[in-house]
Amino acid sequence: MRTLAVVGGGAIGLAVAWRAAQAGWTVTNFDPAVGSGASWVAGGMLAPLSEGWPGEDRVLEFGAASLARWPEFAGRVAAATGVDVFVADETLTVALDGADAADLRTVADWVGGRGSELHLLDRSGVRALEPALARTVRAGLLAPAEPAIDNRRLLDALRQACVAEGVEFRAESVVALDALPHDQIVLAAGAASAGLWPQLPVRPVKGEILRLRHRPGATPPPIRVIRARVHGRPVYLVPRSDGIVVGATQYEAGFDTAVTVAGVRDLIADAEAVLPGIGEYELAEASAGSRPGTPDNLPLIGRLDDRIVAATGHGRNGMLAVPLTVEAVLSVLDGSVLRAAEVADPQRFSAPGAPSPTSSVGGIR
Repeated sequence: MRTLAVVGGGAIGLAVAWRAAQAGWTVTNFDPAVGSGASWVAGGMLAPLSEGWPGEDRVLEFGAASLARWPEFAGRVAAATGVDVFVADETLTVALDGADAADLRTVADWVGGRGSELHLLDRSGVRALEPALARTVRAGLLAPAEPAIDNRRLLDALRQACVAEGVEFRAESVVALDALPHDQIVLAAGAASAGLWPQLPVRPVKGEILRLRHRPGATPPPIRVIRARVHGRPVYLVPRSDGIVVGATQYEAGFDTAVTVAGVRDLIADAEAVLPGIGEYELAEASAGSRPGTPDNLPLIGRLDDRIVAATGHGRNGMLAVPLTVEAVLSVLDGSVLRAAEVADPQRFSAPGAPSPTSSVGGIR
Protein backbone atom coordinates (compact mmCIF):
# COMPACT_ATOMS: atom_id res chain seq x y z
CA MET A 1 0.00 0.00 0.00
CA ARG A 2 1.23 3.54 -0.78
CA THR A 3 2.58 5.46 2.20
CA LEU A 4 2.33 9.20 2.70
CA ALA A 5 3.95 11.49 5.26
CA VAL A 6 2.23 14.82 5.91
CA VAL A 7 4.59 17.24 7.64
CA GLY A 8 2.49 19.79 9.49
CA GLY A 9 -0.66 19.52 11.57
CA GLY A 10 -2.55 22.71 10.78
CA ALA A 11 -5.79 22.85 8.83
CA ILE A 12 -4.03 22.20 5.50
CA GLY A 13 -2.00 19.26 6.79
CA LEU A 14 -4.92 17.66 8.60
CA ALA A 15 -7.26 18.04 5.63
CA VAL A 16 -4.70 16.55 3.25
CA ALA A 17 -4.03 13.66 5.63
CA TRP A 18 -7.74 12.91 6.01
CA ARG A 19 -8.63 13.01 2.33
CA ALA A 20 -5.50 11.10 1.30
CA ALA A 21 -6.38 8.36 3.78
CA GLN A 22 -9.86 8.23 2.28
CA ALA A 23 -8.22 7.85 -1.13
CA GLY A 24 -6.33 4.76 -0.02
CA TRP A 25 -3.00 6.11 1.24
CA THR A 26 -1.46 4.92 4.50
CA VAL A 27 -0.88 8.30 6.14
CA THR A 28 1.37 9.49 8.95
CA ASN A 29 1.12 13.06 10.20
CA PHE A 30 4.20 14.64 11.79
CA ASP A 31 3.76 17.62 14.12
CA PRO A 32 4.84 18.04 17.75
CA ALA A 33 1.71 20.08 18.54
CA VAL A 34 -1.12 19.40 16.09
CA GLY A 35 -3.48 22.33 15.53
CA SER A 36 -1.53 24.80 17.66
CA GLY A 37 -0.04 27.13 15.05
CA ALA A 38 -1.47 29.80 12.77
CA SER A 39 -4.55 27.66 12.08
CA TRP A 40 -5.50 27.86 15.76
CA VAL A 41 -5.12 31.65 15.87
CA ALA A 42 -7.06 32.36 12.65
CA GLY A 43 -10.33 34.26 12.38
CA GLY A 44 -12.00 31.97 9.84
CA MET A 45 -13.01 34.52 7.17
CA LEU A 46 -13.62 33.19 3.66
CA ALA A 47 -13.53 36.54 1.85
CA PRO A 48 -11.61 36.53 -1.46
CA LEU A 49 -14.19 38.73 -3.18
CA SER A 50 -14.31 41.50 -0.57
CA GLU A 51 -10.51 41.60 -0.55
CA GLY A 52 -10.22 41.74 -4.33
CA TRP A 53 -8.41 44.64 -5.94
CA PRO A 54 -7.72 45.57 -9.58
CA GLY A 55 -4.57 43.91 -10.84
CA GLU A 56 -4.71 40.98 -8.43
CA ASP A 57 -6.46 38.73 -10.93
CA ARG A 58 -4.65 35.52 -10.05
CA VAL A 59 -5.20 35.95 -6.31
CA LEU A 60 -8.92 36.57 -6.89
CA GLU A 61 -9.28 33.60 -9.23
CA PHE A 62 -7.54 31.22 -6.83
CA GLY A 63 -9.54 32.46 -3.84
CA ALA A 64 -12.87 32.34 -5.69
CA ALA A 65 -12.14 28.81 -6.90
CA SER A 66 -11.53 27.64 -3.34
CA LEU A 67 -14.55 29.52 -2.00
CA ALA A 68 -16.73 27.69 -4.52
CA ARG A 69 -15.47 24.38 -3.14
CA TRP A 70 -16.24 25.18 0.51
CA PRO A 71 -19.89 23.99 0.62
CA GLU A 72 -18.95 20.54 -0.67
CA PHE A 73 -15.90 20.32 1.61
CA ALA A 74 -17.86 21.43 4.69
CA GLY A 75 -20.51 18.87 3.78
CA ARG A 76 -17.86 16.15 3.79
CA VAL A 77 -16.64 17.30 7.20
CA ALA A 78 -20.19 17.30 8.57
CA ALA A 79 -20.92 13.85 7.13
CA ALA A 80 -17.75 12.42 8.66
CA THR A 81 -17.94 14.09 12.07
CA GLY A 82 -21.35 15.69 12.56
CA VAL A 83 -19.66 19.08 12.95
CA ASP A 84 -21.00 22.18 11.18
CA VAL A 85 -18.06 24.57 10.86
CA PHE A 86 -19.93 27.64 9.52
CA VAL A 87 -20.57 30.60 11.85
CA ALA A 88 -21.72 33.29 9.37
CA ASP A 89 -23.24 33.32 5.89
CA GLU A 90 -22.18 36.72 4.56
CA THR A 91 -19.45 39.36 4.73
CA LEU A 92 -20.15 43.09 5.05
CA THR A 93 -17.30 45.53 4.43
CA VAL A 94 -17.99 49.02 5.73
CA ALA A 95 -16.49 52.45 5.03
CA LEU A 96 -16.03 55.15 7.65
CA ASP A 97 -14.94 57.92 5.28
CA GLY A 98 -15.26 59.03 1.69
CA ALA A 99 -11.98 57.50 0.52
CA ASP A 100 -12.92 54.07 1.84
CA ALA A 101 -16.40 54.39 0.30
CA ALA A 102 -14.74 55.07 -3.06
CA ASP A 103 -12.59 51.95 -2.58
CA LEU A 104 -15.74 49.89 -2.00
CA ARG A 105 -17.09 51.09 -5.34
CA THR A 106 -13.80 50.12 -7.00
CA VAL A 107 -13.97 46.61 -5.53
CA ALA A 108 -17.64 46.25 -6.47
CA ASP A 109 -16.99 47.26 -10.07
CA TRP A 110 -13.88 45.14 -10.53
CA VAL A 111 -14.99 41.97 -8.75
CA GLY A 112 -18.56 42.27 -9.95
CA GLY A 113 -17.30 42.58 -13.50
CA ARG A 114 -15.77 39.13 -13.10
CA GLY A 115 -19.07 37.47 -12.34
CA SER A 116 -19.25 37.64 -8.54
CA GLU A 117 -22.23 39.05 -6.67
CA LEU A 118 -21.52 42.13 -4.55
CA HIS A 119 -23.98 44.81 -3.40
CA LEU A 120 -23.15 48.42 -2.57
CA LEU A 121 -25.15 49.79 0.37
CA ASP A 122 -25.69 53.31 1.64
CA ARG A 123 -25.71 54.26 5.31
CA SER A 124 -29.33 53.21 5.87
CA GLY A 125 -28.77 49.93 4.03
CA VAL A 126 -25.88 49.05 6.33
CA ARG A 127 -27.85 49.88 9.46
CA ALA A 128 -30.80 47.81 8.25
CA LEU A 129 -28.54 44.75 8.16
CA GLU A 130 -26.41 45.46 11.24
CA PRO A 131 -28.05 48.13 13.44
CA ALA A 132 -25.39 47.93 16.16
CA LEU A 133 -22.64 49.27 13.90
CA ALA A 134 -21.36 52.79 14.48
CA ARG A 135 -23.42 55.67 13.15
CA THR A 136 -20.26 56.99 11.49
CA VAL A 137 -20.40 54.15 8.93
CA ARG A 138 -21.04 55.80 5.55
CA ALA A 139 -21.36 52.88 3.14
CA GLY A 140 -21.06 49.14 2.84
CA LEU A 141 -20.29 46.32 0.44
CA LEU A 142 -22.23 43.10 0.99
CA ALA A 143 -20.82 39.80 -0.26
CA PRO A 144 -23.65 37.28 0.16
CA ALA A 145 -21.46 34.37 -0.97
CA GLU A 146 -18.68 34.92 1.60
CA PRO A 147 -19.28 32.95 4.81
CA ALA A 148 -17.01 32.35 7.79
CA ILE A 149 -16.01 29.25 9.71
CA ASP A 150 -14.95 28.48 13.24
CA ASN A 151 -11.32 27.52 12.65
CA ARG A 152 -10.96 25.72 15.98
CA ARG A 153 -14.10 23.71 15.37
CA LEU A 154 -12.66 22.79 11.96
CA LEU A 155 -9.34 21.67 13.45
CA ASP A 156 -11.08 19.45 15.99
CA ALA A 157 -13.31 17.96 13.30
CA LEU A 158 -10.41 17.29 10.93
CA ARG A 159 -8.41 15.53 13.60
CA GLN A 160 -11.47 13.44 14.47
CA ALA A 161 -11.90 12.57 10.79
CA CYS A 162 -8.22 11.64 10.48
CA VAL A 163 -8.44 9.28 13.43
CA ALA A 164 -11.52 7.62 11.94
CA GLU A 165 -9.62 7.02 8.68
CA GLY A 166 -6.61 5.51 10.45
CA VAL A 167 -4.14 8.39 10.13
CA GLU A 168 -1.17 7.88 12.47
CA PHE A 169 -0.11 10.94 14.46
CA ARG A 170 3.52 11.28 15.49
CA ALA A 171 4.31 14.20 17.81
CA GLU A 172 7.73 14.78 16.30
CA SER A 173 9.58 17.60 14.56
CA VAL A 174 10.91 16.59 11.17
CA VAL A 175 14.46 17.82 10.63
CA ALA A 176 15.21 16.28 7.21
CA LEU A 177 12.58 15.39 4.64
CA ASP A 178 14.79 12.85 2.90
CA ALA A 179 15.08 10.92 6.18
CA LEU A 180 11.40 10.00 6.01
CA PRO A 181 10.89 6.53 4.49
CA HIS A 182 7.47 7.18 2.97
CA ASP A 183 6.66 6.87 -0.73
CA GLN A 184 5.45 10.46 -0.87
CA ILE A 185 5.76 13.49 1.43
CA VAL A 186 3.51 16.55 1.66
CA LEU A 187 5.23 19.59 3.15
CA ALA A 188 2.49 21.56 4.93
CA ALA A 189 4.50 23.12 7.74
CA GLY A 190 3.27 26.68 7.20
CA ALA A 191 5.79 29.40 7.95
CA ALA A 192 8.37 26.79 8.99
CA SER A 193 8.35 25.13 5.56
CA ALA A 194 11.42 27.01 4.32
CA GLY A 195 13.39 25.45 7.17
CA LEU A 196 12.85 22.10 5.50
CA TRP A 197 13.13 23.23 1.88
CA PRO A 198 15.25 26.41 1.82
CA GLN A 199 14.40 27.39 -1.77
CA LEU A 200 10.75 27.94 -0.86
CA PRO A 201 10.05 31.71 -0.63
CA VAL A 202 7.98 31.40 2.54
CA ARG A 203 8.39 33.82 5.42
CA PRO A 204 6.58 34.24 8.76
CA VAL A 205 4.18 37.20 8.97
CA LYS A 206 3.02 37.88 12.51
CA GLY A 207 -0.66 38.40 13.20
CA GLU A 208 -2.40 39.16 16.51
CA ILE A 209 -6.05 38.32 17.17
CA LEU A 210 -8.44 38.96 20.07
CA ARG A 211 -11.34 36.82 21.22
CA LEU A 212 -14.10 38.76 22.94
CA ARG A 213 -16.80 36.96 24.94
CA HIS A 214 -20.30 38.39 24.99
CA ARG A 215 -21.60 39.35 28.43
CA PRO A 216 -25.24 39.63 29.56
CA GLY A 217 -26.66 43.00 28.62
CA ALA A 218 -23.94 43.82 26.08
CA THR A 219 -24.67 44.59 22.44
CA PRO A 220 -25.22 41.32 20.56
CA PRO A 221 -22.47 40.35 18.12
CA PRO A 222 -23.11 40.93 14.42
CA ILE A 223 -24.50 38.00 12.46
CA ARG A 224 -22.18 38.68 9.52
CA VAL A 225 -18.45 39.08 9.17
CA ILE A 226 -17.72 42.81 9.44
CA ARG A 227 -14.65 44.22 7.72
CA ALA A 228 -13.38 47.81 7.79
CA ARG A 229 -10.35 50.03 7.65
CA VAL A 230 -9.69 52.39 10.54
CA HIS A 231 -6.83 54.92 10.36
CA GLY A 232 -5.48 52.90 7.45
CA ARG A 233 -5.46 49.66 9.44
CA PRO A 234 -7.64 46.73 8.38
CA VAL A 235 -9.87 45.22 11.06
CA TYR A 236 -12.43 42.43 10.98
CA LEU A 237 -15.02 41.07 13.38
CA VAL A 238 -16.07 37.45 12.95
CA PRO A 239 -19.03 36.16 15.00
CA ARG A 240 -18.75 33.13 17.25
CA SER A 241 -21.36 31.36 19.32
CA ASP A 242 -20.07 33.11 22.45
CA GLY A 243 -18.85 36.42 21.07
CA ILE A 244 -16.53 37.87 18.42
CA VAL A 245 -13.06 37.26 17.01
CA VAL A 246 -11.28 40.56 16.26
CA GLY A 247 -8.27 40.67 13.97
CA ALA A 248 -5.72 41.15 12.82
CA THR A 249 -2.43 42.96 13.02
CA GLN A 250 0.30 42.25 10.50
CA TYR A 251 4.03 42.58 11.15
CA GLU A 252 7.23 41.34 9.56
CA ALA A 253 8.58 40.04 12.87
CA GLY A 254 10.05 36.62 12.15
CA PHE A 255 8.73 33.88 14.40
CA ASP A 256 7.93 36.25 17.27
CA THR A 257 4.44 35.32 18.52
CA ALA A 258 4.35 37.48 21.65
CA VAL A 259 1.19 39.58 21.90
CA THR A 260 2.07 43.28 22.18
CA VAL A 261 0.33 46.02 24.11
CA ALA A 262 0.24 48.16 20.95
CA GLY A 263 -1.37 45.36 18.97
CA VAL A 264 -4.12 44.83 21.53
CA ARG A 265 -4.68 48.59 21.88
CA ASP A 266 -5.05 49.11 18.13
CA LEU A 267 -7.36 46.13 17.62
CA ILE A 268 -9.69 47.20 20.44
CA ALA A 269 -9.74 50.84 19.34
CA ASP A 270 -10.39 49.95 15.70
CA ALA A 271 -13.05 47.39 16.52
CA GLU A 272 -14.81 49.84 18.85
CA ALA A 273 -14.85 52.44 16.08
CA VAL A 274 -16.88 49.97 14.01
CA LEU A 275 -18.96 48.33 16.77
CA PRO A 276 -19.12 50.70 19.77
CA GLY A 277 -20.78 48.16 22.04
CA ILE A 278 -17.79 45.85 22.32
CA GLY A 279 -16.52 47.83 25.30
CA GLU A 280 -18.87 45.72 27.42
CA TYR A 281 -17.46 42.42 26.16
CA GLU A 282 -14.99 40.27 28.09
CA LEU A 283 -11.45 40.15 26.69
CA ALA A 284 -11.19 36.37 26.74
CA GLU A 285 -7.99 35.79 24.78
CA ALA A 286 -5.19 37.56 22.94
CA SER A 287 -3.00 35.41 20.73
CA ALA A 288 -0.58 35.65 17.82
CA GLY A 289 0.56 33.35 15.06
CA SER A 290 2.99 33.24 12.15
CA ARG A 291 1.22 33.27 8.79
CA PRO A 292 3.22 31.74 5.92
CA GLY A 293 3.65 34.59 3.43
CA THR A 294 4.92 34.51 -0.16
CA PRO A 295 6.10 37.31 -2.48
CA ASP A 296 2.95 37.30 -4.65
CA ASN A 297 0.34 36.40 -1.99
CA LEU A 298 -0.38 33.07 -3.66
CA PRO A 299 0.34 29.74 -1.97
CA LEU A 300 2.88 27.13 -3.03
CA ILE A 301 1.11 23.95 -4.08
CA GLY A 302 2.79 21.38 -6.27
CA ARG A 303 5.65 19.01 -6.74
CA LEU A 304 9.15 19.92 -5.53
CA ASP A 305 10.75 16.67 -6.63
CA ASP A 306 9.67 13.13 -7.41
CA ARG A 307 8.77 12.49 -3.75
CA ILE A 308 7.94 15.82 -2.13
CA VAL A 309 4.84 17.97 -2.68
CA ALA A 310 4.49 21.50 -1.27
CA ALA A 311 1.24 22.70 0.33
CA THR A 312 2.24 25.89 2.09
CA GLY A 313 2.53 29.68 1.81
CA HIS A 314 -1.18 30.43 2.23
CA GLY A 315 -0.64 33.71 4.09
CA ARG A 316 -3.85 35.18 5.55
CA ASN A 317 -6.01 32.83 3.48
CA GLY A 318 -5.16 29.44 4.92
CA MET A 319 -8.72 28.64 5.94
CA LEU A 320 -10.12 29.84 2.63
CA ALA A 321 -7.66 27.74 0.63
CA VAL A 322 -8.21 24.40 2.40
CA PRO A 323 -10.61 22.78 -0.11
CA LEU A 324 -8.71 23.78 -3.25
CA THR A 325 -5.34 22.91 -1.71
CA VAL A 326 -6.53 19.43 -0.74
CA GLU A 327 -7.95 18.80 -4.19
CA ALA A 328 -4.75 20.05 -5.84
CA VAL A 329 -2.47 17.93 -3.63
CA LEU A 330 -4.53 14.80 -4.24
CA SER A 331 -4.31 15.47 -7.97
CA VAL A 332 -0.52 15.80 -7.80
CA LEU A 333 -0.24 12.58 -5.80
CA ASP A 334 -2.37 10.92 -8.47
CA GLY A 335 -0.04 12.14 -11.22
CA SER A 336 -2.04 15.07 -12.59
CA VAL A 337 -2.32 18.84 -12.14
CA LEU A 338 -5.51 20.64 -11.10
CA ARG A 339 -6.02 23.55 -13.47
CA ALA A 340 -7.55 25.83 -10.84
CA ALA A 341 -4.35 25.57 -8.78
CA GLU A 342 -1.79 25.98 -11.56
CA VAL A 343 -1.09 29.58 -10.48
CA ALA A 344 0.21 28.19 -7.16
CA ASP A 345 2.94 26.06 -8.77
CA PRO A 346 5.96 26.43 -6.44
CA GLN A 347 8.33 26.24 -9.41
CA ARG A 348 7.25 29.73 -10.51
CA PHE A 349 9.99 31.18 -8.30
CA SER A 350 12.73 28.77 -9.34
CA ALA A 351 15.65 30.03 -11.38
CA PRO A 352 16.20 28.05 -14.60
CA GLY A 353 18.37 25.06 -13.88
CA ALA A 354 18.47 25.69 -10.14
CA PRO A 355 19.06 22.44 -8.21
CA SER A 356 16.44 21.20 -5.75
CA PRO A 357 17.66 20.44 -2.24
CA THR A 358 16.90 17.02 -0.80
CA SER A 359 17.31 17.76 2.86
CA SER A 360 17.78 20.52 5.39
CA VAL A 361 17.75 21.21 9.05
CA GLY A 362 14.78 22.77 10.78
CA GLY A 363 11.53 21.78 12.34
CA ILE A 364 7.85 22.47 12.68
CA ARG A 365 6.75 25.30 14.95
